[in-house]
Amino acid sequence: MEAERESRDVRADPGDDAVADSTADSTADSTADDAAWNRRERRETPTERLDRNWADLLQELRVAQTGVQLLTGLLLTVPFQSRFPELTDHQRVVYLVTTALSVIATGLLIAPVMLHRVLFRLHGRRPLVAAGQRFAIAGLATLGLAVVGVVGLIFDVVLGPTAGVIAAAVALALLGVLWGLVPVAVRRRLGGP
Repeated sequence: MEAERESRDVRADPGDDAVADSTADSTADSTADDAAWNRRERRETPTERLDRNWADLLQELRVAQTGVQLLTGLLLTVPFQSRFPELTDHQRVVYLVTTALSVIATGLLIAPVMLHRVLFRLHGRRPLVAAGQRFAIAGLATLGLAVVGVVGLIFDVVLGPTAGVIAAAVALALLGVLWGLVPVAVRRRLGGP
């Protein structure tokens, strides 16, 4: 059994957060270095690493799913409110686009669960983790756009269109920095691609 574990440990693992692109040497080198680090420091086999990555991804998705489901549920009730007919045509368009983005984000953030059900017992952890990573990033980006739409719509209804545009721009900038620039900067600082 120990020999089997050692033989699994020497195989290259194609990715922690995503499957490495075989055409990108720097990404492949980084992935190989990361796999070697995990074998050395964590004493993980590639399978154990994939299980840990899946568990980490599920925990992150639990947090995001709760928020996106609440947002979507709230947006779906808005047309049934007494003031909805008072919205301008522009506000209705923003509402509909925002609702569509929220529903898309819900689908993207829940998709890894369905994929897990389809791949269950097929030993497909590697494609599951890679696809789950992509769904999570796309879902969070879409959720960010939905939040920007909600902020813009609320400020527009309460304070007027100028306040709506300013609030949406501030929310977009804030989420762009927190969810985009900061993670990319940290990843680059750590030597990631």
